[in-house]
Amino acid sequence: MASDYDVVVLGGGAAGLFCAATAAQRGRRVLVLEGSNKPGKKILMSGGGRCNFTNLNTEPAHFLSDNPHFCKSALSRYSPYDFLDLVQKHGIPYVEKTAGQLFCERSSKDILNMLLAECDDGGVELILEAGVEAVAPAAQDPDGRWSVTSAVGEFRCESLVIATGGLSIPKMGASPFGYEVARQFDIVVKPTRAALVPFTFTGAFHEMTQRLSGVSTPASVACNDTSFNDDVLFTHRGMSGPAALQISSFWHPGDELSLSLLPSTPIEDELLQAKRQQPKATVRTVLSKCLPRALVTELQGLFWRDNSETPLNELSDTKLRDIASRLSNWRIKPAATEGYRTAEVTLGGVDTDALSSSTMECRDYPGLYFIGEVVDVTGQLGGFNFQWAWASGHAAGNAV
Repeated sequence: MASDYDVVVLGGGAAGLFCAATAAQRGRRVLVLEGSNKPGKKILMSGGGRCNFTNLNTEPAHFLSDNPHFCKSALSRYSPYDFLDLVQKHGIPYVEKTAGQLFCERSSKDILNMLLAECDDGGVELILEAGVEAVAPAAQDPDGRWSVTSAVGEFRCESLVIATGGLSIPKMGASPFGYEVARQFDIVVKPTRAALVPFTFTGAFHEMTQRLSGVSTPASVACNDTSFNDDVLFTHRGMSGPAALQISSFWHPGDELSLSLLPSTPIEDELLQAKRQQPKATVRTVLSKCLPRALVTELQGLFWRDNSETPLNELSDTKLRDIASRLSNWRIKPAATEGYRTAEVTLGGVDTDALSSSTMECRDYPGLYFIGEVVDVTGQLGGFNFQWAWASGHAAGNAV
């Protein structure tokens, strides 16, 4: 015989736990079913183990969706400062890094433990290794309740919340189950792909990134009329770093990337000034003062190989401007990305047109909710995806 609850949440990640705690503290009887052997695995590994749990500068413009307006309601009703109040209530030490990014000072465990404590306060029941096998609609139940069949039994509920996440990082237990539930009820699922993910390359550029593995430098990376100014990191597989991860959400197979090295430094002026003040210096010598020496050596082979030992005073201003131009618009074409294996998030997902922006409830299926990464709302790098988890979970938690 099935056990009855007011709310069953599928998924014990950031959005699911926060939704469960919110609903339970309103007096609802809540069950969370988590398929893996521990809750919040992605929380624990995020931010290098320090969890970039929100961003104080969160704006709707930091999110990608086929409907860019959808996220506004939930974000406006649960802000980063609301979550920060909760963090401070639990006495969790945190630090602010670049551009409003808040990280745990000690460990990501602090955020997970906080969420679990909030769930405990509301009496949430959490069952692990509870893989869900089937969902049956309320319309098929004589009492109008949703039915969930899982590895640990059958459960019925008034409200069913899908918080199963996306496809990113399969080793953390990612699965397409949330999308399958949506399709079961003829809800459109927007095409999904890996986002916030490193690039891979083939041929000579791949060989170059292997030689440069571990080298990082500031750059502006542009693609499809969008650019990000931050560090790029060369790896033995290709290119990573914040700027590369950010632009990956806007890149499509076959697109070129444009790298502008030293975006805050007028390279042309630097070279022309050095020609006057250090006439016997080489281009390599000048650039090695502001770029990693190993990278300059590779760039020399690409852009001024024939003049590698030529003093600046023997190079024309036109030649120096040409070198500067190449460094400001270095065109490279990735072969692919590393895919879901290392992607931080999944782009696309459950069509927002099917959902209420204020409650996250399906318009055509009362009592069915989708929250977090499974929805077609994807944040940029820097704590925005966690803020969407909190905001969407809060919206549903107050509605179920």
